[in-house]
Amino acid sequence: MPDDTCCRPLEGVVVLDLTHVLAGPYASMGLQDLGARIIKVERPGLGDDTRAFPPFKDGASAYFATINHGKESIALDLRAETDRVIFDQLLERADVILENFRPGVMERLGYGWEALHARFPNLIYGAVSGFGHTGPDRLRPAYDMVVQARGGVMSITGEKDRDPVRVGASIGDIAAGMFLCQGVLAALYAVKSGAPGQKVDVSMLDSQLALLEHAVAITSVTGHSPRPSGARHPSITPFETFHARDGLFVIAAGNDALFANLCKTLGLPLAEDPRFATNLARCENARLLKRLIEAVTLDQPKQHWIQELQRAGIPTGPIQDVAQVMQDPQILARNMVVDVCDADGHPQYKAAGNPVKLSALPDPVTRRPAPSLDGNRKDILKWLANGATQDDHSDT
Repeated sequence: MPDDTCCRPLEGVVVLDLTHVLAGPYASMGLQDLGARIIKVERPGLGDDTRAFPPFKDGASAYFATINHGKESIALDLRAETDRVIFDQLLERADVILENFRPGVMERLGYGWEALHARFPNLIYGAVSGFGHTGPDRLRPAYDMVVQARGGVMSITGEKDRDPVRVGASIGDIAAGMFLCQGVLAALYAVKSGAPGQKVDVSMLDSQLALLEHAVAITSVTGHSPRPSGARHPSITPFETFHARDGLFVIAAGNDALFANLCKTLGLPLAEDPRFATNLARCENARLLKRLIEAVTLDQPKQHWIQELQRAGIPTGPIQDVAQVMQDPQILARNMVVDVCDADGHPQYKAAGNPVKLSALPDPVTRRPAPSLDGNRKDILKWLANGATQDDHSDT
């Protein structure tokens, strides 16, 4: 187990987070999980849009709290001279600035990349936007739904011969947030190695294309775009859902050896059948193969088959809803459901834990509360006035 007294990898890194809603805050959450100090710079009176997003508990947004736990908040109007003085002081102490405004907004405020890089050569400037800071559509607005649609993800999601559907999780935002976090970490490493700060420009649309690894390969080779195929993998068979007596479960036999083992476990003499002996043949006869497999699996409940297939070393599993996932023994053993505490240290919300498990990184079971709007102004101003390093705020 990691030593709770050791430093986290980004201990001492100060991030000014001007982002709101999801993509940017998701990136800063990842940096905060690794030890960075995140100072949210929010709009006076309103703050992050997600403070008004349901569900609510005791009048506060659980959506906001589960993405912004452990951060600090100061409300600043960057058009007001007094607040610009404070922001300039924060910039002098910062290692990273994150923003998700439309291209040009920060420039009009006097805080664009070129201006900041000239003043603070080692500052890393992270920007996430719908379409990036270059290209003909750079000024267009975007939300998750827009980039899932335009980026091709919706075109391959859903049931065959039915309308495309949005992926249930907001992967338009989340993927961009992950890539922004990745870019910032690379830029921090470069600065530590003696290079100047860099601009990290992440587009939500770009990030969607980056997720389509298999779809791009299919299109480039065949010249035809793949269509929705439901739960079935377009190029691996059997690799989908199957009916048991009491419902659906999944089987993912990703190679010939696993398929042969699957046939042995189910008592099906198909491994040497030329219609199914290779993956290509299985893909060409996927519907027939599914019927033959389900002729066996329909005789027993899904848990029976999951246990039998797991015993045989075949990848399989149940289809769980979110409540079931949050009670999954493997998830709990990995500390992937944590408590976000209130200001008094009492658990208030459940949130996803940090999936990055480093051997020397403490992985506490609770998280500090999300900040109230402008709730850390006094401490932040005191920190700026003293010119001292912020005391460690390790999660408790």
